[in-house]
Amino acid sequence: MKAWYLQSGDQGDIVLSTRIRLARNLEEFPFPMRLDSAGYSKVSEIVAATLNQGDSFRFVRMEELSPPMAHSLAEKHLISPAFANNPQGRSLLLSKDESVSIMLCEEDHIRLQVLRAGLALSDALKAAFEIEKILREKLTFAYDERIGYLTQCPTNLGTALRASVMLHLPALTRMRQIQRLAQTVAKLGLTIRGAFGEGTTPAGNFYQLSNQITLGITPEAAIENLEAITKQIINQERAGQQKMCGDLKTQDTIYRALGIFQSARLITSQECLQQLSLLRIGAAQGMLNIPMDTLNELLITLLPATLTAANNAELTAEERDVLRAKLARERLG
Repeated sequence: MKAWYLQSGDQGDIVLSTRIRLARNLEEFPFPMRLDSAGYSKVSEIVAATLNQGDSFRFVRMEELSPPMAHSLAEKHLISPAFANNPQGRSLLLSKDESVSIMLCEEDHIRLQVLRAGLALSDALKAAFEIEKILREKLTFAYDERIGYLTQCPTNLGTALRASVMLHLPALTRMRQIQRLAQTVAKLGLTIRGAFGEGTTPAGNFYQLSNQITLGITPEAAIENLEAITKQIINQERAGQQKMCGDLKTQDTIYRALGIFQSARLITSQECLQQLSLLRIGAAQGMLNIPMDTLNELLITLLPATLTAANNAELTAEERDVLRAKLARERLG
């Protein structure tokens, strides 16, 4: 299986990816905020030994990664930005195809994530529970019969499940419907944020829609609710994009975006996201003959840390802008 950002899945014109995240803590250890580096290492060793039979996962000590390599993992949504910024004593288990990542001693002892391209909540949930079962058979999780899995943050108590989909919503953004949408989904137990989660801005019109309620609801019910609301948003966004593309000025803007990628010698990260958003509209509406998986790939590989990590050398901002433009011309020229 390819990494999520190298392919396009179901509803891929609007839904870039699905993520299922399970938080678990080992009963015999305090929560990470009460652990020292030795405690981090012990938890990491125990979890890695439980899962890594047969070399299914690559074990990564975060403090051994360069900052660009760590932040590239965050850009790929394999770890949280906070995990990249605080590597001391923390570790990561990463599957070879990058479809599964397990952060060890982030906010909880275990943050198990499964990523899929497109809208694939049921498949991702099944895969997450299969891995969680392997852990549960050999480890004892902190659990209470009344309130479910115990987590460092009380908002995750219960199922300790966070399901999310990454959405491209340029039409709803242009129509200034995002704030109204956020208020509506909040009443339904969901939240919409920037693509990198809480506290991030929705650069390039990319958003993350996820469940908020983890207590008093089953995992299956949570993802059914998320999927139903996601499909309603997809329909609204598609209708909006179709209307947008009936306007000659919008068509011109989309073709100009392609021209920038085919000819520019300098492209900043912010401009890249803005122009990729336009190309996605053009591709989704049949104006441009560009595969959506190509655009998904560029969305990640042209980000600053991933560019730097792939180049295996420190780059200035201008050097990144030059390299970004060069790679875009090669892929879209």
